[in-house]
Amino acid sequence: MKVKLLGLLLVVLVVLAACGGGDEASEATGDTATVNAERVFQQNCGSCHGQDLSGGVGPGLANIGSEYSQEEIESIIENGQGMMRGKIIVGDEAVAVAEWLAEKK
Repeated sequence: MKVKLLGLLLVVLVVLAACGGGDEASEATGDTATVNAERVFQQNCGSCHGQDLSGGVGPGLANIGSEYSQEEIESIIENGQGMMRGKIIVGDEAVAVAEWLAEKK
């Protein structure tokens, strides 16, 4: 009986440890200042648009801010355009990347 109780207690502790403590990076804070937009871009977009924004499979984005506003860039990220599918990045990350790209003029 004690072994079963001890086993059950161990399982409960493991489950609670796995579920406990929030991962701050995954919580939506509504604060794009905490998002490293350049790193998000490099991890999700750089393979097509070039790590240095020079282009590749996708168009270069070095001067994208002179063509599109932040809102327009957000829409492209959300909905996709041409061969690019939408929602490759979402939420605060998408907003931060759009803001960062809009500064590229």
